Amino acid sequence: MFKSKSRIALVSTTLIALLALVGCGQTAAPTTTPAPSSTSIDKKTISAAGSTALQPLVKLAADEFMAKNSGVQVNLSGGGSMTGLNNVASGSIEIGNSDVVSPEELKSAGLVDHQVCIAPFLLIVNKDVKVDNLTKAQAADIFTGKITNWKEVGGQDLKISIIGRAASSGTRLNVEKIVMDGQKMTDAAAAQDSTGNLLTGVAQTAGAIGYIDAAYLKDTVKALKFNGVAYSPEAVINGQYPIYSYEHMYTKGEPTGTVKAFLDYILSAEFQDKNVEKTGFIPVSKMKK
Repeated sequence: MFKSKSRIALVSTTLIALLALVGCGQTAAPTTTPAPSSTSIDKKTISAAGSTALQPLVKLAADEFMAKNSGVQVNLSGGGSMTGLNNVASGSIEIGNSDVVSPEELKSAGLVDHQVCIAPFLLIVNKDVKVDNLTKAQAADIFTGKITNWKEVGGQDLKISIIGRAASSGTRLNVEKIVMDGQKMTDAAAAQDSTGNLLTGVAQTAGAIGYIDAAYLKDTVKALKFNGVAYSPEAVINGQYPIYSYEHMYTKGEPTGTVKAFLDYILSAEFQDKNVEKTGFIPVSKMKK
């Protein structure tokens, strides 16, 4: 009897030990690590420069893109549309931001255009100016220097001070093209190196007039009606307000890797639907053909 019990106990002990070993073996078995997913990020730093009008939107896109792609750095600077176009054509940056279409002299550089939004532009004045509207002819005569006092367009007896942008500015080129029918800005206009500095100059200078994109408008200045039409996104979309441009992000050749991933993000529905109108721009998809 004792021997039978001993044998049973020995068998039980052996079974328990074997089960324990099997259990330990299952726990310790190596797990299969999935292969890393393919990624389009091929470089950690890219640079974009050019239009200061487009800069608020590109900065927001860069911040969100960097948050989604750890370790990636998007360096962004201004300098004006022509600076961006010349720099991307030379290969010193990956993306050139521009308010204007690449000029003929850069066609051979192989630049590829990516239209990201519509930028409306405003004519702005110092808040003490008593004029609320300018016709196209009046605005052109002011910017060419033919009209030099606000009393000539229905305002008070006050000298007009023009605060503009440098010749490399896409905003200036668009004002010369759309408002002035290709005439050149008077040399008497002060030239600021950024839209932000122009805005400050108009706000602080009596009798001043200038031009900015709608995304920069602040209550420190007054936006004018143009040909009797106040700016609104609907007025641009319906063709009533003509001072706007398509905003471009140029690459030298078709983009690849990180540059393509960044541009794809800016053009994605996720970014366009959430941010374009919020930052004062108009989605390209809303423009009537």
